[in-house]
Amino acid sequence: MNRVIHFEIHAKDLDVMQLFYQYVFGWDIKNIGPHMSGYRVVVTGRNEQYSKWPGINGGITPRQGNTPNENSPLNAFVCIIDVEDIDDTLEKIASAGGAVVTNKTDVHGVGQLAYRKDPDGNIFGVLQPVKAIVSNDF
Repeated sequence: MNRVIHFEIHAKDLDVMQLFYQYVFGWDIKNIGPHMSGYRVVVTGRNEQYSKWPGINGGITPRQGNTPNENSPLNAFVCIIDVEDIDDTLEKIASAGGAVVTNKTDVHGVGQLAYRKDPDGNIFGVLQPVKAIVSNDF
């Protein structure tokens, strides 16, 4: 089964968003450096803390494009879905009416990532990891 394994919050000002989510939810957020465009890794909690719903971790990434206006219903977190074969998955997305948002890219030490839109215009990511992620630490 292909599971949602990661979420992303798109932001114009990553520092402001990091402070917001740290303050509001107490998330552990780390800037992983300029070589990754200031991407922030977000740890929402350790799985051993939760007995019923472990949840997922995510990131804060630079926004690509304009910030949605206050009346836009399209502003959302982007979920990243773990896939075994990204090329096969991208073909399935295209044949099912999905649209390309970004080309497939290599994310150093993470895997191959691509963003697509579903037929209703919702953006999501697919990731073929370089190896299974078994830890909450990056």
